[in-house]
Amino acid sequence: MEGHKSPHAGKDTGAERRGQTPRVNRILVVDDDCALRPLIAALLVSSGYRVDTAEDGLAGWMALQANNYDLLITDNNMPTMSGAELVKKLRSEGLKLPVILASGTIPAGELNRDLRPELAAMLLKPFTADELLGTIKAALFGTERAHERIKPRPAWRSQRSARGLQVC
Repeated sequence: MEGHKSPHAGKDTGAERRGQTPRVNRILVVDDDCALRPLIAALLVSSGYRVDTAEDGLAGWMALQANNYDLLITDNNMPTMSGAELVKKLRSEGLKLPVILASGTIPAGELNRDLRPELAAMLLKPFTADELLGTIKAALFGTERAHERIKPRPAWRSQRSARGLQVC
């Protein structure tokens, strides 16, 4: 596991004014793309989420066992354990965590039929920041843990520039 733990950006949700601690959703991002993973994490942190990252399904599974999350965002095609395998393992353990499968390839056929009911959403790469944030809001808003709506920051772009790429 990469061990990326990002502090959340403080947002005035009104809870602070009422003397309550604001609720910040914690998200685990699992993706083997070493250029995209930190971009997604940075977008989510700037939008007010707490974010951890993992570089593959196995590292993601270890993070899920060690921490409590409000949402899992996972790629599908990864070494060691695919996103589909991670979701199946999650469900076989009885964990009801909402999952967004964000992948360049969506599983087909029987796997798609079996996996789709287990997901909060499927998001095809490449996606925009607004698409990702909207999908996250929908997934979290549909759960009992979603206590606030977080507005997207339009300055972030989902397209990677040649300068922003790093070699894995």
